[in-house]
Parts: sequence; structure tokens; C-alpha cells
Amino acid sequence: MANTKSAIKRIRRISRQTRVNKSRKSRFRSAIKKMNLILNKKDKKEALAFLPELNSELMKIAKTGVIKKQNASRNISRITKKINSL
Repeated sequence: MANTKSAIKRIRRISRQTRVNKSRKSRFRSAIKKMNLILNKKDKKEALAFLPELNSELMKIAKTGVIKKQNASRNISRITKKINSL
């Protein structure tokens, strides 16, 4: 257990940041799942409408470092290819 004042503060800070990161990661996963549901319905119009929102969400999360920028770009690229193949 932490026994210095600064170590105790760091533990508090880390626990707050962990909660924030978990909620961001949850938003990331939810957005991907929502797009996959749209793609499974083969609704190209709805998928194209949701794509900018998904792109924005992924880049916001990548910017904060919860996921890497390349991961976000890869997901967007794959989803865009799926939309174009509909």
C-alpha cells in the first residue's frame, strides 16, 4: 500500500483515469457494434449516414490514447471497404 502523500494522490488519480478510459473504450466498442449491425442489415444509406459519426468517435478516442491512431484508422478503413462492397 502507498505510504507517501504523493503516492496516495497518484492512486486516486489513476483510479479516476481508469474509469474515464473504460467509458471511452466502451463508447468505441458500442460505435463499432452499431456499425456492424447496420452492415449486417445491408443498409448502405444508413451506413453512409453513420460513417462520419463513427469516424469522429474513433478519432476522439484515438486522440486521448485509449486506442492507437493506427487502430482507429484500420477500423475506419475496413468499415469503409465493407460499405463500398454493399
